[in-house]
Amino acid sequence: MSATLSTMLEIGTEAPDFELPDINGKLVSLQDLESKTGLLVMFICNHCPFVKHLNSALVEFANEYQKRGISCVAISSNDVENYPQDSPELMKKLSEDHNFPYPYLYDETQEIAKAYKAACTPDFFLFDGGQRLFYRGQFDDSRPGNEQPITGKDMRNATDAMLDGADSFEPQKPSMGCNIKWKKGNEPSYF
Repeated sequence: MSATLSTMLEIGTEAPDFELPDINGKLVSLQDLESKTGLLVMFICNHCPFVKHLNSALVEFANEYQKRGISCVAISSNDVENYPQDSPELMKKLSEDHNFPYPYLYDETQEIAKAYKAACTPDFFLFDGGQRLFYRGQFDDSRPGNEQPITGKDMRNATDAMLDGADSFEPQKPSMGCNIKWKKGNEPSYF
């Protein structure tokens, strides 16, 4: 299990546009998720132990904060040819098994991951109601095997600060997880 850190996209960046299929083949766009309150974009995948470690907590977080107006979406960008465990069929199963309260989208071309400068799974991007990046970083300090409890402390504190009207939030620690599984020859230049 190799650990890759977030690239830490610049705060204030406008949310890159997208239109991707969900687990049922329906196209979902950034505009479909628009919220005057905020949007959390999560790059995840099916097989990553870092994501598996957090899946239940991500569902709990989304259920809580969607009631407060935060839209949430998960995107998988992994190369399914070389990592078939991340296939859209298994994405659907994962979503159903965990009762995801958010769309789970498939970024087959990996262009959306590149637009967000996503590097790992999980990688989190919290945008304010104006679709400007407010927070990018870890969910909390918990990692598989490190005995730290899963609290969502960093994401909750950042989201609460944004909802309370803060202009910024510190600290912003990079997320850590498995690297996105890039298709051969499609690796991004931002590493």
